[in-house]
Amino acid sequence: MPGRFILTSVVHRRKIRISDTYFIPRHPPIFAATDGGRDMASNPVETADPVDAAETPALVDHIIGRYHRVHSRELPELIQMAQRVEQAHQTHPAVPAGLAALLKQMLGELTIHMQKEELVLFPQMKKGGRPEIGTPIMVMMAEHDDHSAFLRAVDGLTQGLQVPEGGCGTWRALYAGLAKLSADLTDHIHIENDILFPRFLGSGA
Repeated sequence: MPGRFILTSVVHRRKIRISDTYFIPRHPPIFAATDGGRDMASNPVETADPVDAAETPALVDHIIGRYHRVHSRELPELIQMAQRVEQAHQTHPAVPAGLAALLKQMLGELTIHMQKEELVLFPQMKKGGRPEIGTPIMVMMAEHDDHSAFLRAVDGLTQGLQVPEGGCGTWRALYAGLAKLSADLTDHIHIENDILFPRFLGSGA
């Protein structure tokens, strides 16, 4: 039904086994001020994070443009590269066997997650929220945990994104792209969990 939030998560049908022992480093702040390539993080006048101060409609638009659209564009490219690496190096002991399939599953679940946000949750937030908005927010946060688990699984399959000696250009490009995906998705989750969502949960929603 239009306007209703679907609470059922597809992640519980996951068939992969994910270890929680992998470590994903936090990405440096993406909004660090720069001046002609010079890092200005040491200047207290320039370090205010515009994300914290952004009005909710602008913040939502930023999330969609900077993260949703980027994930949707880059993940299919990473899947194609993973398929090429797995095929070309299938006998190599360090080949990340199963990576393409894992990324396909990740793309499918992340796409559904982002659609629920864009079609239902974010429009409600732009209008100021509703009393029952806390329930879908908690569902989104639980799904964020699942996305983080995918990143840990990727980290495990790729031995911490370490390209073996003599690895081809596609292999190197793949792991560089996965490092960017991990950093982007980690920041994406942080902005929603720690900045956007508390604006509504803190109001008693």
